Amino acid sequence: MNSKLHELERRYERLTIELSDPDVLSNADKFRKLAKERAGLEAIVNCYREFRSVVEQIEGNEALLEENDAEIRAMAKEELPGLRARRDELEQQLKILLLPKDPADDKNVILEIRQGVGGDEAGLFAADLLRMYLRFAERMGWKTDLLSQSDSGGGGIKEAQVQIQQDGAYSWMKYEAGVHRVQRVPATEAQGRIHTSTATVAVLPEADEVDVKLTENDYRKDVMRAGGPGGQSVNTTDSAVRLTHHATGIMVVCQDEKSQIKNYAKALKILRARLYEMELEKQRAERDASRLGMVGSGDRSEKIRTYNFPQDRLTDHRIGLTIHNLDAVMDGDIESLITACRNHFMAEQLQRESARESGKVSNG
Repeated sequence: MNSKLHELERRYERLTIELSDPDVLSNADKFRKLAKERAGLEAIVNCYREFRSVVEQIEGNEALLEENDAEIRAMAKEELPGLRARRDELEQQLKILLLPKDPADDKNVILEIRQGVGGDEAGLFAADLLRMYLRFAERMGWKTDLLSQSDSGGGGIKEAQVQIQQDGAYSWMKYEAGVHRVQRVPATEAQGRIHTSTATVAVLPEADEVDVKLTENDYRKDVMRAGGPGGQSVNTTDSAVRLTHHATGIMVVCQDEKSQIKNYAKALKILRARLYEMELEKQRAERDASRLGMVGSGDRSEKIRTYNFPQDRLTDHRIGLTIHNLDAVMDGDIESLITACRNHFMAEQLQRESARESGKVSNG
């Protein structure tokens, strides 16, 4: 591991020098590419440098244990447990940072939220989740674009697609995919009974044209009048666009814009993202045959997370985490929750990689 880390540190230092080269500074594409590579190495290099520093401090303190001065020996002995704990923590972080990256981690995201089981209350919860993720993106300084939204009764939504534009957004958001369950008393419930409803979240890495090549022969394009309420000309002209992919049957409808051209462009983004995710899913299935589908049927039993409003409690069932203050959560304060999910699943991946490496050694 040390040789790999040393090699990455040297690459980081070379990139730092290159980025100050006048030839690189005058070439925007090259500068952007090198800056992105350097940024991708920064966390692991900083962690490696702190790890080395802590190891040196441990060695120094262990040497002080041989000193004649009793006070110096006592101070060195007192500091060692904390230093050793920090060394072990940093070593674990380095192992996680060295894990093979998901090829989609650096991508933008297309987030799809759909009403699940529970009627109008499910639609309202889907709208709440949409707002939660938009507020989270705003807190993180990420750019968002509502690509499509289909409303349901009482202020809820049937489904919505949102583009999140931020390098690495997929690495943050991918663990949000699945069935989200809510338990609360609907505003229309006269008896005060708690209802259980669901909404599904899919997280798709946005595909570039290079990732998914589409020609007009690959899909059927239909245009129609947009349905539902709208402003001037929204539902009086053929501005809505429906794309149907011939090979897979995937269908995408966009109708929010007055312009057919804009709806067509948004529909292509969503179609490309779904096809890209489908291809990635095949690759992941080959690596991990036990991986479950992202969303499932939307049934209440398939939940990844429960939002219990009467008890002011959120529980993530995958990682066994419970937090309170749902008002803050629904206002987008979910960075610590997402971080906990990322850390949990990275640790699981590390265990799998370690087991795989152990198997190779024993077989060898």
